[in-house]
Amino acid sequence: MTRRTAGLVLAAAHAVLVGSLGLKLLADRATLPRGWVRTQPFDPSTPLRGRYVRLALEIPLSNLDTTRGIYAESGVRLDVRAARLVGAISDSVAAPRVQLRHDGGRWSARLSQPVAFFIPEHVPDPSLRPAGEELWAEVTVSRRGSPRPIRLGVMRRGQPAPLDLR
Repeated sequence: MTRRTAGLVLAAAHAVLVGSLGLKLLADRATLPRGWVRTQPFDPSTPLRGRYVRLALEIPLSNLDTTRGIYAESGVRLDVRAARLVGAISDSVAAPRVQLRHDGGRWSARLSQPVAFFIPEHVPDPSLRPAGEELWAEVTVSRRGSPRPIRLGVMRRGQPAPLDLR
């Protein structure tokens, strides 16, 4: 096999790998449930990975157990109800982990591992919002693993309004 042929075979293998990943993500978007969730953004860029916003997802729980204590970590089963992401405490080892937090008289759950949402170079940082605006993310929910963000939005009149980040 000549160097040129080997290079073409390697390029074709890379194209197949990247293309299959792209097709899988498109299929997931079309078939998996998706819903909106409030986020706490931080860490907008790194030189090695490009521009992105890391999002800590704040998940409302349908079966909150306050006996676990402050900052306890638990597994959570994710679901979508009325276009919003919700969770239920789960003892499954494969379930995404959340931290239960007690802050100022209320309990909240935050996904232990933040998710990354990549943004184009020419777009201003969407995590910098005016006072009173909350950043939300629409995510797909797989049976295993963390949710994957699809797009960002802000809450307006009780409904998430997607941001134009093109």
